[in-house]
Amino acid sequence: MQLDLSTLPYRSTRQPLFATRGVVATSQPLAAQAGLAMLQRGGNAVDAAIATAVALTVVEPTSNGIGGDLFALVWDGARLHGLNGSGRAPAALTMEAVRAAGHASIPARGWLSVTVPGAPAGWRDLHQRFGQLRFTQLFEPAISYAEQGFPVSPVLAQYWERAAALFATSRFNAFVIAAAAGSKEQMIAEKEAAIAYFMDQYEKMLRENIDEHLTRFDQTGA
Repeated sequence: MQLDLSTLPYRSTRQPLFATRGVVATSQPLAAQAGLAMLQRGGNAVDAAIATAVALTVVEPTSNGIGGDLFALVWDGARLHGLNGSGRAPAALTMEAVRAAGHASIPARGWLSVTVPGAPAGWRDLHQRFGQLRFTQLFEPAISYAEQGFPVSPVLAQYWERAAALFATSRFNAFVIAAAAGSKEQMIAEKEAAIAYFMDQYEKMLRENIDEHLTRFDQTGA
Protein backbone atom coordinates (compact mmCIF):
# COMPACT_ATOMS: atom_id res chain seq x y z
CA MET A 1 0.00 0.00 0.00
CA GLN A 2 1.39 3.39 -1.02
CA LEU A 3 0.50 6.07 1.52
CA ASP A 4 2.10 9.50 1.71
CA LEU A 5 1.57 10.59 5.33
CA SER A 6 2.63 14.15 4.55
CA THR A 7 -0.16 14.75 2.03
CA LEU A 8 -3.27 13.09 3.44
CA PRO A 9 -6.43 13.91 1.44
CA TYR A 10 -8.50 14.59 4.55
CA ARG A 11 -8.26 17.62 6.80
CA SER A 12 -7.79 16.39 10.33
CA THR A 13 -5.63 16.87 13.39
CA ARG A 14 -5.52 13.12 13.90
CA GLN A 15 -2.59 11.11 12.62
CA PRO A 16 -2.76 7.60 11.14
CA LEU A 17 -2.20 4.84 13.69
CA PHE A 18 -0.17 1.75 12.96
CA ALA A 19 0.08 -1.35 15.15
CA THR A 20 1.25 -4.91 14.69
CA ARG A 21 -0.83 -6.64 17.38
CA GLY A 22 -4.24 -4.98 17.02
CA VAL A 23 -6.04 -1.65 17.25
CA VAL A 24 -9.13 -0.57 19.19
CA ALA A 25 -11.06 2.41 17.84
CA THR A 26 -13.99 4.06 19.57
CA SER A 27 -15.32 7.49 20.43
CA GLN A 28 -14.02 7.42 24.03
CA PRO A 29 -10.32 6.88 24.87
CA LEU A 30 -11.05 5.14 28.19
CA ALA A 31 -13.26 2.60 26.43
CA ALA A 32 -10.57 2.06 23.81
CA GLN A 33 -8.09 1.40 26.63
CA ALA A 34 -10.44 -1.24 28.03
CA GLY A 35 -10.45 -3.08 24.73
CA LEU A 36 -6.69 -2.74 24.36
CA ALA A 37 -6.22 -4.21 27.84
CA MET A 38 -8.02 -7.37 26.70
CA LEU A 39 -5.68 -7.73 23.74
CA GLN A 40 -2.71 -7.32 26.06
CA ARG A 41 -4.08 -10.11 28.25
CA GLY A 42 -4.17 -12.48 25.27
CA GLY A 43 -7.77 -11.93 24.23
CA ASN A 44 -8.97 -11.68 20.67
CA ALA A 45 -10.86 -9.00 18.76
CA VAL A 46 -14.22 -10.15 20.08
CA ASP A 47 -13.00 -9.96 23.68
CA ALA A 48 -11.72 -6.45 23.00
CA ALA A 49 -14.94 -5.36 21.31
CA ILE A 50 -17.10 -6.59 24.20
CA ALA A 51 -14.90 -4.97 26.85
CA THR A 52 -14.99 -1.73 24.86
CA ALA A 53 -18.77 -1.83 24.54
CA VAL A 54 -19.24 -2.59 28.23
CA ALA A 55 -16.90 0.26 29.19
CA LEU A 56 -18.86 2.63 26.97
CA THR A 57 -22.00 1.97 29.01
CA VAL A 58 -20.16 3.67 31.89
CA VAL A 59 -17.97 6.32 30.30
CA GLU A 60 -20.26 7.26 27.38
CA PRO A 61 -23.74 5.79 27.96
CA THR A 62 -25.31 8.32 25.62
CA SER A 63 -23.73 6.38 22.74
CA ASN A 64 -23.88 2.82 24.02
CA GLY A 65 -26.23 2.27 26.93
CA ILE A 66 -26.72 -1.08 28.64
CA GLY A 67 -30.34 -0.98 27.52
CA GLY A 68 -29.39 -0.59 23.86
CA ASP A 69 -28.88 -2.85 20.87
CA LEU A 70 -25.96 -4.69 19.32
CA PHE A 71 -24.92 -5.51 15.78
CA ALA A 72 -21.73 -7.35 14.93
CA LEU A 73 -19.80 -8.66 11.94
CA VAL A 74 -17.10 -11.18 12.85
CA TRP A 75 -14.53 -12.64 10.47
CA ASP A 76 -13.07 -15.85 11.92
CA GLY A 77 -10.42 -16.24 9.25
CA ALA A 78 -12.58 -18.38 7.02
CA ARG A 79 -16.20 -17.23 7.31
CA LEU A 80 -18.06 -14.01 7.95
CA HIS A 81 -20.59 -14.13 10.80
CA GLY A 82 -23.31 -11.60 11.53
CA LEU A 83 -25.26 -11.00 14.72
CA ASN A 84 -28.47 -9.00 14.99
CA GLY A 85 -28.80 -8.11 18.64
CA SER A 86 -31.48 -5.48 18.23
CA GLY A 87 -33.95 -5.23 21.06
CA ARG A 88 -37.40 -6.70 20.55
CA ALA A 89 -40.61 -4.90 21.34
CA PRO A 90 -42.47 -6.24 24.41
CA ALA A 91 -44.94 -8.99 23.48
CA ALA A 92 -47.92 -7.00 24.76
CA LEU A 93 -46.94 -3.80 22.92
CA THR A 94 -49.27 -4.03 19.95
CA MET A 95 -50.34 -1.21 17.66
CA GLU A 96 -53.76 -1.46 19.26
CA ALA A 97 -52.20 -0.78 22.66
CA VAL A 98 -50.28 2.21 21.27
CA ARG A 99 -53.43 3.68 19.71
CA ALA A 100 -55.37 3.04 22.90
CA ALA A 101 -52.77 5.13 24.73
CA GLY A 102 -53.54 8.02 22.38
CA HIS A 103 -50.65 7.70 19.91
CA ALA A 104 -50.69 7.25 16.14
CA SER A 105 -47.09 6.01 16.23
CA ILE A 106 -44.44 5.06 18.78
CA PRO A 107 -43.54 8.23 20.71
CA ALA A 108 -39.92 9.34 20.83
CA ARG A 109 -39.82 9.20 24.64
CA GLY A 110 -41.57 7.34 27.42
CA TRP A 111 -42.21 3.71 28.26
CA LEU A 112 -43.86 2.88 24.93
CA SER A 113 -40.58 3.46 23.10
CA VAL A 114 -38.60 1.12 25.38
CA THR A 115 -37.54 -2.22 23.89
CA VAL A 116 -36.11 -5.34 25.48
CA PRO A 117 -32.33 -4.68 25.65
CA GLY A 118 -30.38 -6.63 23.05
CA ALA A 119 -26.81 -5.64 23.95
CA PRO A 120 -26.22 -7.81 27.08
CA ALA A 121 -27.49 -10.96 25.36
CA GLY A 122 -25.38 -10.08 22.32
CA TRP A 123 -22.25 -9.82 24.47
CA ARG A 124 -22.98 -13.27 25.90
CA ASP A 125 -23.65 -14.83 22.48
CA LEU A 126 -20.51 -13.35 20.94
CA HIS A 127 -18.38 -14.50 23.85
CA GLN A 128 -19.79 -18.01 23.87
CA ARG A 129 -19.04 -18.37 20.17
CA PHE A 130 -15.74 -16.53 19.78
CA GLY A 131 -14.39 -15.31 23.14
CA GLN A 132 -11.13 -16.51 24.65
CA LEU A 133 -10.87 -14.71 27.98
CA ARG A 134 -13.19 -15.31 30.91
CA PHE A 135 -16.43 -13.41 30.46
CA THR A 136 -16.04 -11.70 33.83
CA GLN A 137 -12.66 -10.30 32.78
CA LEU A 138 -14.29 -8.26 30.05
CA PHE A 139 -16.23 -6.27 32.66
CA GLU A 140 -13.28 -5.40 34.89
CA PRO A 141 -12.35 -2.06 33.23
CA ALA A 142 -15.96 -0.85 33.27
CA ILE A 143 -16.35 -1.83 36.92
CA SER A 144 -13.14 0.01 37.76
CA TYR A 145 -14.34 3.17 35.99
CA ALA A 146 -17.70 2.97 37.77
CA GLU A 147 -16.21 2.42 41.22
CA GLN A 148 -13.22 4.75 41.06
CA GLY A 149 -14.66 7.44 38.80
CA PHE A 150 -13.35 8.89 35.56
CA PRO A 151 -12.96 12.32 33.92
CA VAL A 152 -16.08 13.16 31.94
CA SER A 153 -15.26 14.07 28.35
CA PRO A 154 -16.48 17.45 26.99
CA VAL A 155 -18.82 15.86 24.44
CA LEU A 156 -20.46 13.61 27.03
CA ALA A 157 -20.80 16.53 29.43
CA GLN A 158 -22.62 18.47 26.72
CA TYR A 159 -24.99 15.58 26.00
CA TRP A 160 -25.74 15.12 29.69
CA GLU A 161 -26.41 18.84 30.05
CA ARG A 162 -28.91 18.66 27.19
CA ALA A 163 -30.56 15.62 28.74
CA ALA A 164 -30.82 17.35 32.12
CA ALA A 165 -32.69 20.23 30.51
CA LEU A 166 -34.88 17.82 28.55
CA PHE A 167 -35.95 15.78 31.56
CA ALA A 168 -36.12 18.69 34.01
CA THR A 169 -39.92 18.77 33.82
CA SER A 170 -40.43 15.01 34.06
CA ARG A 171 -40.23 12.42 36.81
CA PHE A 172 -36.75 11.55 35.54
CA ASN A 173 -35.58 14.85 37.03
CA ALA A 174 -34.93 12.98 40.26
CA PHE A 175 -31.99 11.29 38.55
CA VAL A 176 -30.45 14.53 37.31
CA ILE A 177 -27.48 15.48 39.47
CA ALA A 178 -26.50 19.11 39.02
CA ALA A 179 -24.16 21.37 40.94
CA ALA A 180 -27.10 23.22 42.48
CA ALA A 181 -29.03 20.09 43.37
CA GLY A 182 -28.45 20.59 47.09
CA SER A 183 -26.91 18.35 49.71
CA LYS A 184 -25.88 14.74 49.23
CA GLU A 185 -28.71 13.68 51.53
CA GLN A 186 -31.23 15.57 49.41
CA MET A 187 -29.99 13.94 46.21
CA ILE A 188 -30.19 10.49 47.81
CA ALA A 189 -33.74 11.19 49.00
CA GLU A 190 -34.78 12.32 45.50
CA LYS A 191 -33.27 9.21 43.96
CA GLU A 192 -35.00 6.93 46.45
CA ALA A 193 -38.31 8.65 45.75
CA ALA A 194 -37.85 8.16 42.01
CA ILE A 195 -36.89 4.50 42.43
CA ALA A 196 -39.96 3.93 44.59
CA TYR A 197 -42.12 5.56 41.90
CA PHE A 198 -40.72 3.40 39.11
CA MET A 199 -41.01 0.23 41.20
CA ASP A 200 -44.64 1.09 41.91
CA GLN A 201 -45.28 1.57 38.19
CA TYR A 202 -43.53 -1.71 37.39
CA GLU A 203 -45.54 -3.63 39.96
CA LYS A 204 -48.72 -2.06 38.61
CA MET A 205 -47.91 -3.16 35.05
CA LEU A 206 -46.96 -6.61 36.33
CA ARG A 207 -50.25 -7.00 38.19
CA GLU A 208 -52.20 -5.88 35.13
CA ASN A 209 -50.32 -8.36 32.98
CA ILE A 210 -50.98 -11.21 35.42
CA ASP A 211 -54.66 -10.30 35.67
CA GLU A 212 -54.91 -10.27 31.88
CA HIS A 213 -53.36 -13.73 31.58
CA LEU A 214 -55.58 -15.12 34.36
CA THR A 215 -58.66 -13.72 32.63
CA ARG A 216 -57.55 -15.27 29.32
CA PHE A 217 -56.95 -18.59 31.07
CA ASP A 218 -60.41 -18.52 32.63
CA GLN A 219 -61.94 -17.82 29.23
CA THR A 220 -59.92 -20.20 27.06
CA GLY A 221 -58.19 -22.59 29.43
CA ALA A 222 -54.82 -21.71 27.91
